[in-house]
Amino acid sequence: MKACCVILILASFARIVAIAQPKPAEADDVIQSVEQWAQDNLDDNVLEALRQVDRDRVRAFFVALEKQFEGTNVYRLVPLKDAASQLLPLLHEYEETEPFAVWLQTRLDYLDTAQQLERQVTVTPGQPDAGLLSRPSPQLERDAWSKTLEQRPMPPKAQKFVPRLKSIFTTQRAPAELVWLAEVESSFDPNARSPAGAAGMFQLTPETARNQGLSVSWLRDERLDPDKSARAAAERLRQLHHHFGDWRLALAAYNAGQARVDGLLKKSKTRTFDAIAWRLPAETQMYVPKVEATLHRREGITLADLKMPKG
Repeated sequence: MKACCVILILASFARIVAIAQPKPAEADDVIQSVEQWAQDNLDDNVLEALRQVDRDRVRAFFVALEKQFEGTNVYRLVPLKDAASQLLPLLHEYEETEPFAVWLQTRLDYLDTAQQLERQVTVTPGQPDAGLLSRPSPQLERDAWSKTLEQRPMPPKAQKFVPRLKSIFTTQRAPAELVWLAEVESSFDPNARSPAGAAGMFQLTPETARNQGLSVSWLRDERLDPDKSARAAAERLRQLHHHFGDWRLALAAYNAGQARVDGLLKKSKTRTFDAIAWRLPAETQMYVPKVEATLHRREGITLADLKMPKG
């Protein structure tokens, strides 16, 4: 029954193929990562179902998902919404894929908010693609996220973790309020894992985790430890703020990588997030204002209000 469900869901992804047709050279790393993820994390029944489905179709969905998060057009996230919603229950069914379900659940917001933004686009008659060519301004995205989160209750696990994580952030000389980054990344679930390899409550990549002194071996992945993950995230955020002197840029670098943000700032000859936002990955464009809206919802503050602890 489950195998049949997999086939039906994957078949519904066929329409996504038209969204992204990457060149083989561009997609190789993503495809290899996805196939390894499937081999490592899907149980035998699911794997058997996948073998009965057109491999190109399966690849196309995952490549499209990755490509649109890495692309710069937030509107292209919208067609992924239905497919992601159909995939989510399946991921929740299997213990092996539950960490990926947690990751995907937190990112459905990006697809919903992208749809909200798309509805505000004015298309000129005779130019059907005009909406896709335009870009929502950073302020428009901030307004959209404020609306998305204005009535959202606190994640169930937040009450357990927030007090102790705030203490850790303060000890690491990072603003305590930034613990709410864990709501954006994982809804405070230490087991969250992305198909691209980030893991833990603060979604640390293997490289970032190692640089912050954490073990990421298969025997002991310290990213799954809430306290150690929080220390590493706080330290990294403090380093990025020291480097950029701006919280929006620091958050963009936390999500997209410091080198990418540095390169865009240099190319644009500017020092503001808003000036480079449209060149950042769509996920990052959405991530920074989501963090801002979350801080305002949970703490009633803006990024400008954040203060570094003394000591």
